[in-house]
Amino acid sequence: MLNQQAEGQITFQVKAQRLGTEAWSSFGWIPAHITDPEDGRARLVFESGDPHVNIVSNRLDRVTQTSTGLICRAMNRHQAHNQTLLVLNCPAVVAVAPASSSLSGPEDLDEVRAFLLEPLDSFVLHRGTWHWGPYPVGSPQVDLFNIQALRWADDDDSVKLTERGMAFEVTVGG
Repeated sequence: MLNQQAEGQITFQVKAQRLGTEAWSSFGWIPAHITDPEDGRARLVFESGDPHVNIVSNRLDRVTQTSTGLICRAMNRHQAHNQTLLVLNCPAVVAVAPASSSLSGPEDLDEVRAFLLEPLDSFVLHRGTWHWGPYPVGSPQVDLFNIQALRWADDDDSVKLTERGMAFEVTVGG
């Protein structure tokens, strides 16, 4: 659903859905249990040879809140490595778009999906998948176990949606 905001930015509403293997498959994969036959079929790639593990946090005060969700004004992606995240402490939302998307105009927002994450949910992003967040829902900060390239900033492609006349709201609940 497209809405025209007062400041002229186009906002598309994306309802966050529960994270699931099938719904997530266009954007990456959900790690399988070691006894699952699917375990090991998808592989991490780090072209720079520098996989790194740390804890990252995203704060709610870094995004615009609405009565029904959060506004996304920019998305990022990594072309040379996967990124793996595990939610540690609170519910959160993540928005994604396929690597093939140019995010050049409002019509590209039809490809955006959002997922509601619970503590201990984990996922892997395909290389090139556009992403925003995860950002906390109902808490000031979400902490995430993160696996990505040590020199991730050298492989960080960003698009400011507002410079292209668009933004979108990730709606939660209801």
